[in-house]
Amino acid sequence: MTERATQQNRWLALPGMIFFLLAYALLGLKQADWRGFVMAAAVPLIFFGVIVILPRILPADRILLSLVNFLSFLGILVLYRLNPERGFGQFTNYAVGMVGMVGCLLLVRFWHRFKWTMPLIILASLAFMALPLVMGTVKNGAKAWVSILGVNFQPSEVVKVSMLLVTSFLLSRRLVLPALAFAGVCLGMLFLQRDLGTALLYYAITLILVYVSTGSLTFLALGTLGAGAGALVGYQMNTYVQNRVKIWQNPWEDPYGISYQVVQSMVAMVNGGPWGTGLGLGTSSVIPEVETDFIFAAVFHEFGLIFGMCVILMFLLIFLRGVGIAKRSRSRFHTLLALGCSCFIAIQTFVIIGGNINLIPLTGVTLPFMSYGGTSMVCSLCIMGLLQGVANANERGLEEDQLIAMLGEDNA
Repeated sequence: MTERATQQNRWLALPGMIFFLLAYALLGLKQADWRGFVMAAAVPLIFFGVIVILPRILPADRILLSLVNFLSFLGILVLYRLNPERGFGQFTNYAVGMVGMVGCLLLVRFWHRFKWTMPLIILASLAFMALPLVMGTVKNGAKAWVSILGVNFQPSEVVKVSMLLVTSFLLSRRLVLPALAFAGVCLGMLFLQRDLGTALLYYAITLILVYVSTGSLTFLALGTLGAGAGALVGYQMNTYVQNRVKIWQNPWEDPYGISYQVVQSMVAMVNGGPWGTGLGLGTSSVIPEVETDFIFAAVFHEFGLIFGMCVILMFLLIFLRGVGIAKRSRSRFHTLLALGCSCFIAIQTFVIIGGNINLIPLTGVTLPFMSYGGTSMVCSLCIMGLLQGVANANERGLEEDQLIAMLGEDNA
C-alpha cells in the first residue's frame, strides 16, 4: 500500500474513531461505569487498526472495510448500551468474524489451490443443513437452532457462506442443474425446519445467480412463479407465518398481543424524531427481541431519522460497491461470487428493516453486522471476506496488466 493510500485510510478512520470515543465516554458518564471509559479508549484504537493497519498487511477494499466495520462497531455500541454483557459478547463474535473474514479472503485469493475441495464443501453443507432436523430446538416457530458442547448456532447461517461458493462455482462451470439440485435440497430442509425467512434468502440468491449466469427470462419467470407458490404453501403450513401476515395487514388490531413487537418498534422510531432521543436516553429496551430482530428500531429511536437513513445508505453503498467489484471481475466464478455476496447482504437488510417499519411482513432474519448473535455476525463478516477476496483478485489482475504494459513499453 502506498503512503497516499495509507493517508486516505486514516481520513476514513478518523470520523468513526471520534464517534465511538464520544459515544462510549457519554455512556460511561451516564452509567457511572468504568467499562464505558475502557471501551472509549479501546474501540477507536481497534477501529483504527482494522481500517489503517490491516490493509497494509493484507490488501483489501478500504471503502468496504470502513463501512462494514463502522456498522459492526455501531451494533456493538447499541448492544452495550442495552445490555453491557451482550455488548462484550458481540465484541467477541466480531473478533471471531474478522478471523473468518480474513480466512475467506485468503480462500478466494488461493481458490485455484482449494477448488478440489468443492465436493467436500457440498457434503458438509448438506450435513449441516440436516442437523436441526435431527437435534434442533424450536425458536420463534422454526426448528433452526442446534446446541453442540454448549455452543448454540444456526446451521443455515453457516451454510450461507458455502452456498455462495457452491452455487457460484457450479454456475461458472455452466452446471445449472447440479446448482439447482443443491439449492433445492437446502430449501427443502429449510421448509422442514419452518425457517421460511432464511429460505426466502436462499431462493432469491439462487434465482438471481442462475438468471445472471444463463440470461434466461423463462427461468426468471418460472422462478418468480415458484416463489409465489412456495410463499402460499408456507403460509398455509405455518400459523406463525399467518400471524406475521395478519400483523402486517393491520398491526393495530391487536397491539398488546401478537402485534406488540411491531407496534412498539414503530412507536419507538416515531418517538425518536429526526435527531433521536439521545444515546442512553431512549426506551427501546421495551421492544421484545430488540437486540436481534429490532436493533434497527433501537438505532432509529436513539440516533434519529437522519442517522437511521445514513445507516441504510451505508448498506446501499456496500451493495453498490460489491456490484462494482463483480463488474470488474475477470472470471465467471468471481463475478457470480461477488454479486451473490452483495445481493445476500442487500436482500437480508431489506427484509429485516422492511419488517421493522412494517413495509413487509416481519421474518426471523437478522440485520447483518449489527444484530446480536455469534452465527449471524461471523457469517456476515465471512461473506464480506469472500467479496474482499474477489476485490483482491481484481487488484492483482490490474497490477499484472500494468506490469505487462510496462514490459511492453520497455521492449518497444
